[in-house]
Amino acid sequence: MSKTSPSRTGSPSAAGDLPHHMVTRGARRTPEEELVDFARLQVRAGLLSSEAMLAEVIEATKAEMPETDASIMARAWLAGARKDLVAEAVTWPAATDFDTLQAVFAECEQHGVRVLQGVEDHWRAKASLEQDGSGLRGIMWFTQPDVWHAIDEGMLEVNLWHASTANAAPGDHLLSAVLSCFSWHGLSARFDEGRIEVSAFWHRRP
Repeated sequence: MSKTSPSRTGSPSAAGDLPHHMVTRGARRTPEEELVDFARLQVRAGLLSSEAMLAEVIEATKAEMPETDASIMARAWLAGARKDLVAEAVTWPAATDFDTLQAVFAECEQHGVRVLQGVEDHWRAKASLEQDGSGLRGIMWFTQPDVWHAIDEGMLEVNLWHASTANAAPGDHLLSAVLSCFSWHGLSARFDEGRIEVSAFWHRRP
């Protein structure tokens, strides 16, 4: 599974079904290297609580390295990832792309476009609209693997639906408004093959 073809699932369940960032360009790594990277991505994404993050890495470790003590290994990898993030974050500018993304998302929410960050899949996005979508203009959503891609590659792919769950399309007022919002905040964004591609690194502070 290449880095350019992100999985839409969460933690890995088998050696042949790993998150897209757990495979290097052109060569597979050892299970331990892949799991260390999985822990790194979880920490840098910051989408889960500490308990949920630990559970994800433990589950992945049990699947990939069943002969090890998954709990001990997962805790060590996560601690190392947090230490590295703290050290790197001091070199970031005062406002990162992540901060700008949050400003865009907050403005979209104020104008009737709900934003789901790191949602599990399109079914969860659809359920959100069905359960509490009255009065909304639409919904923006992206998954954990989308965030992992933005962490290293500097591009966040975002889905945009109308309140009816119909995909946004060129010429839609909703799409034009959202793209303009990204632009106004200084982020380059374009609509391609049904998704908005935002040039932004997910530099979320610890």
